[in-house]
Amino acid sequence: MSSTDASRTPLALSRGDFARALCVVVIWGTNFVVMKSGLQGLSPMLLGALRFAAASVPLLLFVRRPELPWRFLVAYGLAQGLGQFGLLFLGLHLGMTAGMASVVMQTQAFFTLLLAGPLLGERARPSQWAGLVIALAGLLVIATAHGNGPGEMTLIGFILTLGAGLMWAVSNVVVRFAVRIVPAYEPVPFIVWSSLVPVLPFLGLALAMDGPQQVLHQIAGLDLRGVFAVLFLGWLATVLAYSLWTRLLQRHAAGRVVPFSLLVPVVGLAAAAAAFGERPNTGQWLGTLAVLLGLLVNQGLVARAWNRVRRPAAVPAQR
Repeated sequence: MSSTDASRTPLALSRGDFARALCVVVIWGTNFVVMKSGLQGLSPMLLGALRFAAASVPLLLFVRRPELPWRFLVAYGLAQGLGQFGLLFLGLHLGMTAGMASVVMQTQAFFTLLLAGPLLGERARPSQWAGLVIALAGLLVIATAHGNGPGEMTLIGFILTLGAGLMWAVSNVVVRFAVRIVPAYEPVPFIVWSSLVPVLPFLGLALAMDGPQQVLHQIAGLDLRGVFAVLFLGWLATVLAYSLWTRLLQRHAAGRVVPFSLLVPVVGLAAAAAAFGERPNTGQWLGTLAVLLGLLVNQGLVARAWNRVRRPAAVPAQR
């Protein structure tokens, strides 16, 4: 096999890669509860500004800018920062429940495969498409199970969270494009410096939507819960988790990495139930199960299990 062919051969996920993926799943699963808690004292745009300021400003003196063109840092910062979390924070503020947000955000896997084909030339296997179609059907069931009562998912919250999933997919594609230019760039500097990009846009939106006096009032009244939310979202959910996620996207095709995020709802639903007593209704549970089934199909686990069942037992050799 030539070196060119070898470089195109997809790498298998190592034990370290699986550990990184599971670490991201746990952080992002609890992430939604922390967001919802932080929004009890901070407006969506101000929480976004503080989150990405925490993820970038304290570390700029210690982390050198990655050897990547600025266009990748700006594109990623606007898509993953302002786009994804601006819409998500606003959705949570307008009635999206933490548990269902962890499920609906997984539309990013479907959007990523849609974008990766025409933009990156990364072909998905039939099982990947089948799994994501099943997951999409589950998300549609969840969308029809919205309500307007206290503690229920609202339709506007669902739509905004769906938009956040699309922006997450755009940021995944930006990472894959960056890898083609500088394959060995370091994820931590990339995350830290790209996190600087959305700070001023978030702050500008906060001043425009809340007013200067309200922004100052929220900052002055920041309590321990708010500080914990900002630091958790900035350091763990952004710098650590997205650095690990970026490393996985550097090493593997988007279609192989992205479906792991479909495990986030397992943690997210449990964390939301424990923190806020959220209990999905029947339709939301059915939709969530469909999303998780889509993950199993997407990863080929259902097909492999079926083949083992159908495979006849080995016949012992006759003497």
